[in-house]
Amino acid sequence: MRLAHPDGQTVHLSYCTNVHPAEDLDGIVAQLDTYGTAIRRELDAEVLGLGLWLAAPAASALAAEPHLRRRLRRELDLRGLEVVTLNGFPYQSFQAEVVKHAVYHPDWTTPERLRYTLDLAVVLADLLPDDAVRGSISTLPLAWREPWGPERAGTAGRVLDELADGLAAIAGRTGRTVQVGFEPEPGCVVETTEQAARLWTGMDPDWLGVCLDLAHLACAWEEPAEALSRLARAGLPVMKVQVSAALTADDPVAAQAVLRGYDEPRFLHQTRGSRGEAADDLGEALDRLLPRPRRTPQPWRVHYHVPLHAEPAPPLGSTLPELRVALKELFGGATAGCDHVDVETYTWNVLPPAQRPVTPAQLASGLAAELAFARDELTALGLTPSGPAAPLSTMELQEVRPWTP
Repeated sequence: MRLAHPDGQTVHLSYCTNVHPAEDLDGIVAQLDTYGTAIRRELDAEVLGLGLWLAAPAASALAAEPHLRRRLRRELDLRGLEVVTLNGFPYQSFQAEVVKHAVYHPDWTTPERLRYTLDLAVVLADLLPDDAVRGSISTLPLAWREPWGPERAGTAGRVLDELADGLAAIAGRTGRTVQVGFEPEPGCVVETTEQAARLWTGMDPDWLGVCLDLAHLACAWEEPAEALSRLARAGLPVMKVQVSAALTADDPVAAQAVLRGYDEPRFLHQTRGSRGEAADDLGEALDRLLPRPRRTPQPWRVHYHVPLHAEPAPPLGSTLPELRVALKELFGGATAGCDHVDVETYTWNVLPPAQRPVTPAQLASGLAAELAFARDELTALGLTPSGPAAPLSTMELQEVRPWTP
């Protein structure tokens, strides 16, 4: 979906497809019908934006074959779907039975991460709508924090220089700008905007910047206005905003039985307390961080993305108030703070059973509800719905054929 900011910018709103498991081209295109088309119709949207996730093998195949990229672009167009942003954080197997720390590998000290991201940039340059100003790719904030030291930091710096050069070369060949946003995340080398400003000052802002995930920002207990000012002073542009809400517990002692229902084996759920206590997973927090009797518990924020439109039942909550403050700082002023907004709730399939969708139609409806929520929050800040240059009706008249690379 597209919205117009009062400053004249088109703000692209999408949902991230890393919630879906397909990693080959056949499966990816099948998901366009199962979810993309269904969500667009439920929202009655002229065009639906996808924050597309492509696993490394699919990205490599597409980058190597221009005719495959043209075909994927056509498949998107035929269904009234568009892509201006890719999620390049997970390398592959993101919906495996167990992911945990594997999502941080390969990291930005490796040629594999560089090749994957440049493959994504080649693909995105050909998927971008003709009238899109730019494309964006989100990626991990260098690496998990351990092991890390001067030698690995120096290697990562050299790889990022190669990344900027590679993005500039792609722009020179294609005429399309693709930029990369590094996404601060709890437990990583860069968890906060303070660390981002300290470690990433000097990155080439024409090509490299920050992907601001609003759940991560809240888990770091950062104030959005201060965080954005800090990034601006450091010369770090916000390339992409991920609209996400984290799980909260004001009294984790009273909520511990319910919190155990969110302790699951697939993803890490880093937990941060208001007074600085930290654990790398929710189970660890429940086993180690709960206060002894007669000590006042501190509120927790848990890196567990929960559906935007459906807050957890008490005694739990979400960082929705913090999300609204961040959106106001980003979009409520005279100038939009970013033009790429991606709803990223990848945890639908590991929610507690009573909240978990059991059919594709239920998941599509939940994703549509999240997008409607995000759209309504943005329109409340003064943005207005807008459409693409090409009317959808001409797209819908064309036949949708099976994917045959």
